[in-house]
Amino acid sequence: MKKTRVFFLSRDVCMVASSAVASSKVFVATSLVARRRRADSSAGSKNRSRMTTNASSASSSSFQMGNDTLRIDFELHRENRLRLAQAMEEKKKKSNAMKRNVVLLESGKQTQRYGTDNEPLFRQESYFHWLFGCRESDCFGALDVEQKKAVLFVPRLPDEYIVWMGKPLSKEELAKKYKVEEVRYTDELEAYLQEEGDIAVHVLSGTNTDSGLPTLKANVPSLSKIEVDESILFEEITLLRTFKTKREQEVLEYASKISSQAHIAAMKSLKPGTMEYQLEAAFLHHIYNQGGMRFSSYPSICASGSNAAILHYGHSGAPNDKECKAGELVLMDMGGEYHCMCADITTTVPVSGKFTPDQKIFYDGVLQAHKDVLANIKPGAIWTDLHLLAERRILEMLQKLNVINESSSMEEMLENRVCAVFMPHGLGHLLGIDTHDVGGYGLRNSRDRILKPGLKSCRTAKALEEHNVMTVEPGCYFVDSLIDDVDMSENVKKCINFDTIDDKFRGFGGVRIEDNLVVTKDGCTSWTNVPRETDEIEKVMSGELIWS
Repeated sequence: MKKTRVFFLSRDVCMVASSAVASSKVFVATSLVARRRRADSSAGSKNRSRMTTNASSASSSSFQMGNDTLRIDFELHRENRLRLAQAMEEKKKKSNAMKRNVVLLESGKQTQRYGTDNEPLFRQESYFHWLFGCRESDCFGALDVEQKKAVLFVPRLPDEYIVWMGKPLSKEELAKKYKVEEVRYTDELEAYLQEEGDIAVHVLSGTNTDSGLPTLKANVPSLSKIEVDESILFEEITLLRTFKTKREQEVLEYASKISSQAHIAAMKSLKPGTMEYQLEAAFLHHIYNQGGMRFSSYPSICASGSNAAILHYGHSGAPNDKECKAGELVLMDMGGEYHCMCADITTTVPVSGKFTPDQKIFYDGVLQAHKDVLANIKPGAIWTDLHLLAERRILEMLQKLNVINESSSMEEMLENRVCAVFMPHGLGHLLGIDTHDVGGYGLRNSRDRILKPGLKSCRTAKALEEHNVMTVEPGCYFVDSLIDDVDMSENVKKCINFDTIDDKFRGFGGVRIEDNLVVTKDGCTSWTNVPRETDEIEKVMSGELIWS
């Protein structure tokens, strides 16, 4: 039987120690580890992430932040390794490949802030996390596909490490913790590959269709018997990531549960005079204090008034620094991350605690779009068809407010892409280890991107399948640059009542409503639990209704 093996490789640590280094007291496999050997002159940076753990986590094959947080058995990642092994075996059978196979991937690397020794809190590279759940940086991993044997490679740390960072786990403790069959040091990688003999090495090579950036490609040690293949692994592992196991769904549901509670905490703290960043602070405090979530899934968006028309407000140049004023709406798009699993929830609420009549019509129109999409999600539903369904409900609402002329027919507006002026983003996206999770386009079960306004922003056009986890986030906004676009076609202009916009909705901002859900056998289940109806929101904000 020919063997196939999967490895996870860090580019910076694939240089193998020379014989001179091998005879020295300490192997230094990365420049990062080498820097730590100068700890006596570095004043001991406090924010480093390596292999330190306490006694309780060392003896447990699970991740948990505290007794009141979700316990995650590392069987989750062992199950993913078995899934990948099966997919690789099936691929091998179809190709009739005779050469033994090894797959190499790269783990995340600890970085430093520009030219300083400040080390940002490490977060694992997503593909490596999916397969191993490993919290440490600068590691390799290996999976023998036929034997289903996992090997984790970790840096050999210098003696000084323990002084600044604490005692690292032994190889035996790491093997027990991560449920892998063996742990070796990274400087042993070349010797390990040489032991495997004449092999084909498959590396991760592809493009993330959300960012347009390439995946991290492993730097394979140069050995005469190794043949490198970049054509297979990316699609196989990416496709698997689009189907969440029951264990993965449990973590994602937990992230949504805690994030829902945090949204309510922020909602209840809101009053005229609240600063946007205080809403963000209320959310972040809750997800960490109550949910053990040290990371948020993305920078929080707390956009009041006209800021709600800035789709990704809250970045460093617009840092949630406006005062929330009576009469405005606040759009809060925030999610917590637990064990690298993300939530992504949006609520929109009135600063004063009461919706005005126009705000209520506007909000209810977006909510109807949200409800109708949820009601139509099931395996086989085409994502872009659901986007168009949301557009129909939003256009109907805009006609009620006389923003769209009543004489404009629905089919005419859809054909001319009128709604893209008011909803320029897509309906939602895949959700998982990344907020905009992988697999939207470019796989064998994908559909091509539709290159029309609004639809081209959809992060997938796929037919939904059971166990896909998605966000649904219809929205409607008054974006000045889109409303005033000098290149707007006459077919779009004739549908819009610009006088109504100028008189009533300039600076209005917008509304977005976003749930996290899993596609089930005959529909979907939403994991988001926040007040959605206008009367529910008002009662929760006033304290009249306790939401649970």
